[in-house]
Amino acid sequence: MMTLKLLLCVILVSICSVFKVSCGRYDPTWWSLDTRPLPIWYDRAKIGIFVHWGVFSVPSVYSEWFWADWKSDEDVDIKEYMQKNFPPNFTYQEFAKDFTAEFFNATQWADLFARAGAKYVVLTSKHHEGFTLWPSKYSFGWNAQDIGPHRDIVDELGTAVRDANMTFGLYHSLYEWFNPLYLADKANNYTTQDFVMNKILPEMRELVENYKPSVLWSDGDWEANETYWNSTEFIAWLYNDSPVQEEIVVNDRWGSSIPCHHGDFYTCSDRYDPGILQNHKWENAMTIDKKSWGFRRNAVLDDYLTPTELITTLARTVSCGGNLLINVGPTKEGIINPIFEERLTQLGDWLSINGEAIYETVPWLVQNDTYNGNVWYTSSPSYGGNYLYAIILEWPRNDILTLQSPRQIFEMSVNSVAKLLGNGDTKLKWALTKDHVEIRLPSKATVQNPIAWVLKIIPG
Repeated sequence: MMTLKLLLCVILVSICSVFKVSCGRYDPTWWSLDTRPLPIWYDRAKIGIFVHWGVFSVPSVYSEWFWADWKSDEDVDIKEYMQKNFPPNFTYQEFAKDFTAEFFNATQWADLFARAGAKYVVLTSKHHEGFTLWPSKYSFGWNAQDIGPHRDIVDELGTAVRDANMTFGLYHSLYEWFNPLYLADKANNYTTQDFVMNKILPEMRELVENYKPSVLWSDGDWEANETYWNSTEFIAWLYNDSPVQEEIVVNDRWGSSIPCHHGDFYTCSDRYDPGILQNHKWENAMTIDKKSWGFRRNAVLDDYLTPTELITTLARTVSCGGNLLINVGPTKEGIINPIFEERLTQLGDWLSINGEAIYETVPWLVQNDTYNGNVWYTSSPSYGGNYLYAIILEWPRNDILTLQSPRQIFEMSVNSVAKLLGNGDTKLKWALTKDHVEIRLPSKATVQNPIAWVLKIIPG
């Protein structure tokens, strides 16, 4: 029989979870950690920028997994590339001196990200190669202060991002491909934790205490379970005692069985795009370069998302309750490739007209129109009324938009209004058919943005 004390605890946790309020300290268990309310800033933000930058940006071919693929027995192309272009005994560590970042200007980056409409930025503080972009006491010379740029990249970008009124976050890989401590723990079937206790946990605390990120985006968890990584203990410290305990959010990559099960937001898999409403906050971490997270010198134009593809992904993601984390990979010199810059500014231009259909919105009753699959919905009580937004990904023939899902709104009141964002205050004509509502759009030649148009529906 459940004791009175336990019953009261269950009731209290349930209240905390339902009403999204903090209820004291969190225990180092998923049961307790999962009761923490999602900090509201994250759900409202909708759009972030992911930055994959490190020593892998020096070879800048194939992908950010260059070192691991080179050392594997499966990737013949990389082995041939190295044999043709580098001396026989060349090591990956020798690339680090050429990670110069001489053109890296944190303010310019932040200005670009803000212009793109991003509300938060997540930098790879350390990828699986183990190279840290800050002068970590635990990196033993393998960091951007001691070799390469001789700069604290994390501090510079964090300062610039905050100065541009965005939120700053950090990606951090738990595992490192070739760290001897990790390989020893792995050889012991993870019954030892020398790597975690002497490297990873103190390194993550150093990051949080020194740079105070509002996002800690964990990765590299899949080879061991959360017990090996001491994940729940660390997250409990984040929530209870860290300097960012109120605003910090973490993802779900904290152990081999954790993705899509625990964390403030779920990422589940790279480029996660379920296309249906989820019952937990989630994030679509994706890339403008379809094949790589890091910069690739050998990419061709078809490897990059078109503006239409990017905005389509944004519409699908936000309609289904997710945030979109858009990745760019800078060059070793610190330049953001013009193709990335163009895509981000195109997104920002679109958001300058249609942003109210994205920011601070919530999912509607239906995400994708039941008749017109080229239309995705969001809704918002944040702009003076309970509005519905229909994001139109393909302009209709004869300028007549036929929808099924919002028909009832127009049926309930002849005073319901439809407007096209960016088209002034003009009220569009509409008519009901047996199963649909037909809305006459203005001539396509007269509208401001060339792709993805937003219809604002105001119930009468």
